Amino acid sequence: MKITVITGTEQKGCTYRIKETFLDALGPGHDITEFYLPRDLPHFCSGCKVCFFKNEDLCPHADYVVPIWDSMLESDLLVFASPVYALRTTGQIKALLDHLCVHWMVHRPDERMFHKRAAILTNAVGPIQKGAQSDIKTSLTWLGVSQIRTLGIGLMEGVIFNQLSEKRQRVILRKTVKFAEILKNQAPPRQGLKVKILFAICRRMHQQAARKETVLSADNEHWVKKGWIKTP
Repeated sequence: MKITVITGTEQKGCTYRIKETFLDALGPGHDITEFYLPRDLPHFCSGCKVCFFKNEDLCPHADYVVPIWDSMLESDLLVFASPVYALRTTGQIKALLDHLCVHWMVHRPDERMFHKRAAILTNAVGPIQKGAQSDIKTSLTWLGVSQIRTLGIGLMEGVIFNQLSEKRQRVILRKTVKFAEILKNQAPPRQGLKVKILFAICRRMHQQAARKETVLSADNEHWVKKGWIKTP
């Protein structure tokens, strides 16, 4: 199984320990590519819109973004690991998700995303994880990922893993291993109903827009080349 792992911090603390436990529990023999943010994407989206109007390869940060996107396209399982900051995912992961908006179904989706699985690993002192998970899950859904599973770890006793009680450490690691077991041997999912509906809505929107254009936009040209809509 090919796996792309994106970790929203370079610190080797709780997030790193949970992520490593998860990967170990998947078993040996996997082809794993890892990215650590902000090391592997040190730039926020500048809002230049060149990706929307022309091509994502012209993004001023393409040297960082394109390798991550290509790895995601080649993988069977996408893993996002993030601590919870201010009840949300890290700014570093949000910066990546902003750069990937050009591949949302409303713009220029890639059908290879429709049959992928994703796992979102988050942790915080307390049990509130949904906001951080939603940040990532929303983007993955609009990218076309049909199966997204989440694991939220409430540390409860602090923010330094080695300072947690041995009992709490065992509970966290056991929960992480159990989560990995669910994803261990699953087959690629079929395109989910929600993704199908979003795609159908976007296809109709692009078809209507293309009928009004004398020169196709970059988005609509993409949809025509894919054979998803027809030119007037």
